[in-house]
Amino acid sequence: MIREVVKIDEEKCNGCGVCIPECHEGALQIIDGKARLVSDLMCDGLGACLNHCPQDAMTIEKREAEPYDEIKVIEIMVEKGINTVVAHLKHLKDHNETVFLKQAVGWLRENEDKLDFKVEDVTRQVHKPKISVMHTGHVGGGCPGSQARSIERPSAITSQPTNTDAPSELRQWPVQMHLINPMANYFIESDMVLAADCVAFAMGNFHSKYLKGRSVGIACPKLDDGHSVYIDKLVKLIDDAKINTLTVTIMQVPCCGGLLQMAKQAVDLASRKIPLKKVVVSIEGEILSEEWV
Repeated sequence: MIREVVKIDEEKCNGCGVCIPECHEGALQIIDGKARLVSDLMCDGLGACLNHCPQDAMTIEKREAEPYDEIKVIEIMVEKGINTVVAHLKHLKDHNETVFLKQAVGWLRENEDKLDFKVEDVTRQVHKPKISVMHTGHVGGGCPGSQARSIERPSAITSQPTNTDAPSELRQWPVQMHLINPMANYFIESDMVLAADCVAFAMGNFHSKYLKGRSVGIACPKLDDGHSVYIDKLVKLIDDAKINTLTVTIMQVPCCGGLLQMAKQAVDLASRKIPLKKVVVSIEGEILSEEWV
């Protein structure tokens, strides 16, 4: 059966996330910095999200989509990488589509030798502790990054005794980008991490994983004013303080992408060129992606 479904132009999409709350069926998610249609099953083809896209990256296309064929869908998902596959399988799990979920996992196992990832890694992420969303207003509205959520973790994690406190790896003060002095001695020729405010709270090992041996600046791209000040300071850190590398750690929520965009603008404006790394952290505190950009 030919039916209408959403099509996303990945060249135009900038991952702003405006479309996400407009899809009440939950068929869209931001993955790897782009809006993705993660489930044909849940897309009604009515296009409620289209007029909300500021980049005009969304259209409706007619294609073969009925009867629903999970094998065809999972074949498409694997081309987009492990994060999209995980999101798709979670989508099936959350909507109790157990038959389709079993079909998808079965196909992945049968074709594991052709995949760029391990099926065990996929299933572990699909069945990891669930985040529940508590809607305080109308369902589907508002920024997905500001929805109230509770994170359910196994009780064993919180009940483990701790004999010693983990040491702080902070080497400086202040840390907020509006307050730092780009020419402070601890920035000179350092490796720097630019962290979204929430990252250190989400990651239990942020200090040992990313802060150790690095200088740091923290900011919130959604709530902070004066983004141009941040960009100017980053340019000075690159050109005058001569930082060696810049690692930007952000949360998986759409609004956090603004911090990476500020870093990219600073790198483009600076006369020196330095390596720039992007790290995306899930709300559960897991590293979703880490790559040089």
